Amino acid sequence: MTLTDRDHAVQAAVAQGLISPAEPVAGLLDIAGIRRSAAGLHAAFEEFAAPGTPILHAFAVKAASLVPVLRLLSQVGLGCEVASPGELALARAAGVPIARTVLDSPAKTPAELREALALGIAVNADNPEELARIDGLIASAPTTAPIGLRVNPQIGGGTIGAMSTATDTSKFGVALRDEGAREWVVQSYLARPWLTRLHAHVGSQGMPLELMAEGVRALFTLAEEINEKAGRDQITTLDIGGGLPVNFSSDDTTPTYRAYAALLSEMVPGLFSGRYGLVTEFGRSLLAKHGAIVARVEYAKSAGGRPIAVTHAGAQVATRTVFVPDAWPIRVAAYDAEGRPKSGAPVAQDIAGPCCFAGDLVAENRPLPLLEAGDHTALLDTGAYYFSTHFAYNSLPRPGIYGYRTDPDGTVRFATIRTPQTLEELTEESGAAHTAALDALG
Repeated sequence: MTLTDRDHAVQAAVAQGLISPAEPVAGLLDIAGIRRSAAGLHAAFEEFAAPGTPILHAFAVKAASLVPVLRLLSQVGLGCEVASPGELALARAAGVPIARTVLDSPAKTPAELREALALGIAVNADNPEELARIDGLIASAPTTAPIGLRVNPQIGGGTIGAMSTATDTSKFGVALRDEGAREWVVQSYLARPWLTRLHAHVGSQGMPLELMAEGVRALFTLAEEINEKAGRDQITTLDIGGGLPVNFSSDDTTPTYRAYAALLSEMVPGLFSGRYGLVTEFGRSLLAKHGAIVARVEYAKSAGGRPIAVTHAGAQVATRTVFVPDAWPIRVAAYDAEGRPKSGAPVAQDIAGPCCFAGDLVAENRPLPLLEAGDHTALLDTGAYYFSTHFAYNSLPRPGIYGYRTDPDGTVRFATIRTPQTLEELTEESGAAHTAALDALG
């Protein structure tokens, strides 16, 4: 059997005690893999864009809200797309330059907007009321921040409704096909010479590339219309969002950034002409394939004749998979007690998590070598979102996350990205400092 870098990392993590009876679940991130994905993104767009075209790839922070990861991505030339004060704080802590930061959110507060405009962070307004709010802020405190407007081209959804942001009734952006909306957008730009960007993000996992490209074409066409009516190049930058889907069924990376860029070049010929600067907001596709959640099997049992491996990775780290398994299925790999790939005839079994509800299953009736107590499971393709969206069910602490590199001789080196949450930290987070606060209320 040829071992992958991931296999070496799992074995090393067990050997070095990163995963142990005391710390029975941990996240692993392949740092070399992340660098390759970032390089592939840069290369794909540079291949099709006219020389000198300004291109900012702003990583969607929600996909990996981890300061060391944001720093790594910044070091390889990416920026950050943030959608909350917390995400902005993380990007700033990582040292991401203001000029490579973009603020998107459907619910920005006055304080958020005021801070972004004061710092010079690019802002995409979501709706007419927000644009009016920005009018007032700019009137009292002029800004150099690039400002745009998010539109919804209403081109339809993909296979996962919750991830589709360009449906007729999406909560995001100005719905372009609603009565009078397109005219309002055009007039809003003509009345505001400082409005120089246009933004759309049509969806995420489950969206076909052709539909994504159709959304970008609608964005480009609108920009051309606005600039023509303005009689000048008022819109200088198009923010085309992210959302490249990820293949969760194998180790293959499909679709590729190059395939998407080639399709955009074909369907929106003027996009890469150099007339517009470009911003992208990819997240999941940069990290998903490079992460794994590794957990010990605490018990092996059976019910109704079906084997069940009870592990320490369930809904608290794989929330979407547990609650919406048809939309978010993930692969599971089996390892033995030493972290080596487990051999043996496949046996259909359930892979259960530690949460105290019956549906806490990351895989159901999944053929794998029969797992035993002390073995390990690895939830694959979990490098994006799974580490950012911890579900604190049963007050289970957040696991540690470790970046790794595998040397040519198979030696694995680890660096801590996030330390495991202690029970003391969890207790403090749950109000321990205010233990007696309710006593005064009688």
